[in-house]
Amino acid sequence: MDLQNLAVILKAALSPNPAERKAAEDSLNQYQYTPQHLVRLLQIVVDGSCDLAVRQAASIHFKNFIAKNWSPHDPEEQSKILPSDKEVVRQNILVFVAQVPPLLRAQLGECLKTMIHADYPEQWPGLVHWVTHNLQDQQVYGALFVLRILSRKYEFKSDEERIPVYHVVEETFPHLLNIFNRLVQIGNPSIEVSDLIKLICKIFWSSIYLEIPKKLFDPNVFNAWMALFLNMLERPVPVEGQPTDPELRKSWGWWKVKKWTVHILNRLYTRFGDLKLQNPENKAFAQHFQKNYAGKILECHLNLLNAIRVGDYLPDRVTNLILQYLSNSISKTNMYNLLQPRLDVVLFEIIFPLMCFNDNDQTLWEEDPHEYVRKGYDIIEDLYSPRTAAMDFVSELVRKRGKENLQKFILFIVEIFKRYEATSVEFKPYRQKDGALLAIGALCDKLKQTEPYKSELEPMLVQHVFPEFASPVGHLRAKAAWVAGQYAHINFSDPNNFRKALQSVVAGMRDLELPVRVDSVFALRSFVESCKDLSEIRPILPQLLDDFFKLMNEVENEDLVFTLETIVDKFGEEMAPYALGLCQNLAAAFWKCINTTEGDEEADDPGALAAAGCLRAISTILESVSRLPHLFAHTEPTLLPILRHMLTIDGQDVFEEVLEIVSYLTFFSPTISMDMWSLWPLLLEALAEWAIDFFPNILVPLDNYISRGTMHYLTCKEPDYQQSLWNALSKIMIDKNLEDNDIEPAPKLIEVVFQNCKGLVDHWVEPYIRLTVERLRVAERPYLKCLLVQVIADAFYYNASLTLSILHKLGVATEVFNLWFQMMQQTKKSGMRANFKREHDKKVCCLGLTSLLTLPADQLPGEALERVFKATLDLLVAYKDQVAETAKEEPDDDDDMDDGLETDDDEYDEDGSDKEMGADAEDGDVADNLKLQRLAAQAKSFRPADDDSDDSDDDFSDDEDLQSPIDEIDPFIFFMDTAKVLQASDQIRFQNLSQTLDIRYQTLASGVSQHADQRRVEIEKEKLEKATAVAAS
Repeated sequence: MDLQNLAVILKAALSPNPAERKAAEDSLNQYQYTPQHLVRLLQIVVDGSCDLAVRQAASIHFKNFIAKNWSPHDPEEQSKILPSDKEVVRQNILVFVAQVPPLLRAQLGECLKTMIHADYPEQWPGLVHWVTHNLQDQQVYGALFVLRILSRKYEFKSDEERIPVYHVVEETFPHLLNIFNRLVQIGNPSIEVSDLIKLICKIFWSSIYLEIPKKLFDPNVFNAWMALFLNMLERPVPVEGQPTDPELRKSWGWWKVKKWTVHILNRLYTRFGDLKLQNPENKAFAQHFQKNYAGKILECHLNLLNAIRVGDYLPDRVTNLILQYLSNSISKTNMYNLLQPRLDVVLFEIIFPLMCFNDNDQTLWEEDPHEYVRKGYDIIEDLYSPRTAAMDFVSELVRKRGKENLQKFILFIVEIFKRYEATSVEFKPYRQKDGALLAIGALCDKLKQTEPYKSELEPMLVQHVFPEFASPVGHLRAKAAWVAGQYAHINFSDPNNFRKALQSVVAGMRDLELPVRVDSVFALRSFVESCKDLSEIRPILPQLLDDFFKLMNEVENEDLVFTLETIVDKFGEEMAPYALGLCQNLAAAFWKCINTTEGDEEADDPGALAAAGCLRAISTILESVSRLPHLFAHTEPTLLPILRHMLTIDGQDVFEEVLEIVSYLTFFSPTISMDMWSLWPLLLEALAEWAIDFFPNILVPLDNYISRGTMHYLTCKEPDYQQSLWNALSKIMIDKNLEDNDIEPAPKLIEVVFQNCKGLVDHWVEPYIRLTVERLRVAERPYLKCLLVQVIADAFYYNASLTLSILHKLGVATEVFNLWFQMMQQTKKSGMRANFKREHDKKVCCLGLTSLLTLPADQLPGEALERVFKATLDLLVAYKDQVAETAKEEPDDDDDMDDGLETDDDEYDEDGSDKEMGADAEDGDVADNLKLQRLAAQAKSFRPADDDSDDSDDDFSDDEDLQSPIDEIDPFIFFMDTAKVLQASDQIRFQNLSQTLDIRYQTLASGVSQHADQRRVEIEKEKLEKATAVAAS
C-alpha cells in the first residue's frame, strides 16, 4: 500500500461512521505485516504537511505494532518485521523524534523504549555513538530525549545487567556536564532551557539510582556535577511565566527541575549519608560526600522550606522530599547538630502549620468530599504529601531525639488546646486544633509508652478530644473520631469514657458529612478490637451494619471492609442471623467496585483494593459460620455469579480470594450442589491457561470436590470430571518448562483420587503410575520426589497386586523400589531422615509397604518380602516417635491445625527444628497455621530461599490434620492385621520371614505389636467417649 492510500485509510479510521471506521481498521490489519508498512507509517508520522489527526492515528498504530511485534515473546518465533525495515526505522526515528510535536513525540518515545529494551546493545551498537555525536551538534534535545530512555533501561538493573550503562556514562557524561554548564550560565533562561536541564537530571538519576558509576567516584568529576546541582538547588525559580493554576504550576518546567535536583541529592544522601552502611570501596566516596555536601544540602533545603513560613509557593512534592531529607538527618549526630539551631523554627513555624487543616483541604471537603476521603486513605498520596512527611518528621524526632524535644512539642500542643478552650466560638483556632489533634494521634505509640504522658492520656482525651465529637466544624468531628480510634486500646480507668467514645464514634457513622462518617467507621475497628464487653455493641449491631453498608454504597474504601471483617471476627457465630444479608451487601459492593474499575489499568486503584476487601470479608463471614453448614446453601445464589466471573482471567487480581470462597463452599456445605460443580471446568481451564502460579490454591477446592462429592466425580460423564482432571494433570506433569515446585500439587491430587476412590478407578492406576514414573525420572527437588514416590505408595494401598503388575509391565519395578528404599535410608549429617519428613509422608509409605505383605510369593519373593517387612518396621518406629514428639509440643489451642494437603510442604523448609529438607536444601511451600474451621479453605503458599545448612538434630513435627480416608486407619493395627493375614494364609512363608529377622528387628516387631494393642484400646476408648458426648448432647 502506497503512502497516499495509507493516509486515506488512516483518515477513514477516524471517521464517526462505524462502518467506515471498521472497514479502515480491517484494511490496516490486513496490510500490517506487508514489507515497508511500518516504514510508511513512520513516514506519515514525521510528514509535517500531513493532517495532524492522521499523523497521530499513524503514530498510535506505529506504537502498537512495535509493542506487539518488534521483539517476539517466544524466542523461537520468527519476527514479523523484516530486518531491513527495522534498520530503516532505527535510523530515522532518532532523527525525527525531536522534530515532531510533543503529542507525537510521546508515541515515538514509547516506540524507542520498546526498541532500546529489545535491541541495545547487541542489535543497535551505534546508538550511543549517535547520541554522543548529537550532544555536540544542534540535535541536543533529541539526543537527551533518547539518552533518557536508554539510561532508564538500566535504572533498576544490578550487577552484570548494569554493565552496559557504565559504557553509556563514560561516553556521554562529559558532554552532559558541558551542556549543563552552558545552560546554567544563560541569563534569563527560557522555559526550553528547563526542559533540557530536566532531561539531564533524569538521565543522571537513572544512572545513579542503584549504583554510582565508577566515573563519578573521581572527586573532580563528582564535584563538577555537585556544583551544578547545588546551583540549581539554591537558584530562585523565575517568577516570570509561572502559571497561576496550581496543577499547571507544580508541573511547570523550572519547578520540575527543582524537584529532580532535590530527588537526586536525597538519593545520594540516602546512599552515602551513613558511613556505617557503606561497603569498603564506597567509604572514601561517602566521607567526601558527607564532609563537603551533606551539610550544604541541608542548609539549602532549610532555606527552601522558609517559603512555607513566609507564605510563598513551594510544590508539595518538593516539600515532601525536603522533609524526608530532614527526617533522615535526625539520627546522624553531625547533621542534627547543624539542624538544631533552626529546629524550633522548623518545628513550630513550618512542620506544625503543614499538619493543620488548610484552604485546599477546606475547598476539597466542601466541593468534592469523595476525593477528600480518597486522598486521605490513599497510600500513594501519602508518598507525596507534605502533611505525611511532617508527621513522619515529628515521629522520628521524638523517637530519636525525644529527650530534648518531646516535652517542648507537647507543651506547644497543650498551649494550642488551652488557647482553643479560652477563645469564643467565632474566633476559635479550629485549624490549629485540627493540627494539634493530628499531632497527638501521630505520637500515639510514643505517648502510650512514656511517663508522665502515659498516665494523662485518658484525661487528655476526655478534655480535648471527646468534646470535638459535637464540634460545629466537620473536620474536627472527623479528627476526633480518628484520634479516639488511635487511643481505643489504652486501659480506661473509667469504663464510661470508653463507652462514651464508642457511642460517639457509632453516632459519627450517621454524620451529615461524608469524611466524618468514613473516619468514624475506621475508628470503630479499633473500638471493636478493644471492646472487652460485646454487650456494648451487640444491641446496636443491626443498625451499625445498616449504616456500614449505606456508607459502602457511597465510598469504595478497603479500610471500611477491614472494619467489617473485625466485627465479624469478634462476634463469630453470633453473625449467623446477618450472614446472608452481609454476603448480599458485600456482593453488591463488589460488583459496584468492579464496574467502576473496569478499563482502569491503575494497579493501586482504591476500587480494586476495595473489591478484594469485599471478597476477604465474605470469606471471614463464611469462616465465622462454618459450624452452621445449612447457611452455606443460602449464600450460594449470591456468590456464584461472582465466582463464575472471577474464575476467568478477568479475576486474576482477586483469584486467591475467589478460590478461598470456593474452598469454603465446597468444604462446609452439607453437600456440593450442581451449581458449585459447574465451577470445576473453570478451575481446570484457568489452571491450564494462565493460573499455574495459583495451583496450590486450586488444589484445595479440587480436593474438596473429589473427597466430598466422590460419587458424582466418579459417575458424571457430562462433563467427565475424571478425564478432565487427567488432562490437566498430565499436561502439567509432562511440561518440561515447569519447575518442580510448580507441579507439586499434581501428585497431591493423584493421592486424593487414589485414597478417596479406592477400588473404583482401576482404569486410571496405570496412566497415573506411568505419568508419575516419567516425572520421577527428571525430578530434581527431593520434596517433589517424595510426593511422587508417595503416589506409588498410595497406589499400593489402593491395590497392591494391580500396581505391582503395572510397574513390572512398565519395566520399572526394580528402579522404583531401589529409589524408594534409598530415599527412606538417606539421612543428613545430623542423622535425621532426609526424606518423608512429615507424619503424613511416613504414614502413606507405611500403608503402601504394608499392603505389599499380602501379595503371594510369585509376586513378592522371600527376599523382597524381608526387605519390605524390615523397611516398614523401621518406618513405623520413626512414625511412632514423631507422633509422640508432636504430642509433647502440641499447643494448648486445639483449633490451630494445618490442612495436610495444602501445607504438606511445611516440613520441607529447613529453618530450625520443624521445617524443611535440610541438607538437600529443597524448599517446599510454607503455609500459615490455620484454625480447624479454615481447614482446606486456604492455600497461601510462599517459598523460602534454598538453604544448605544441616544444623538441626530434631525430627520434624507435622501439626497437621489431614482430611482423607486414611485418617481412620491406624498404621500399627493395619500392619499387625496384615501380618496375621500373611501368617494365616502361608504359615511356612511367615515362619521363613520370622527366621530372617535379627534380634533388633524381632524387638522392633514386638514393640510394634504391643503398640498396636495399645492403640486398639485407645481407639475404643475414644469411640466410647464420643458416643457418650453425643448421647449427652
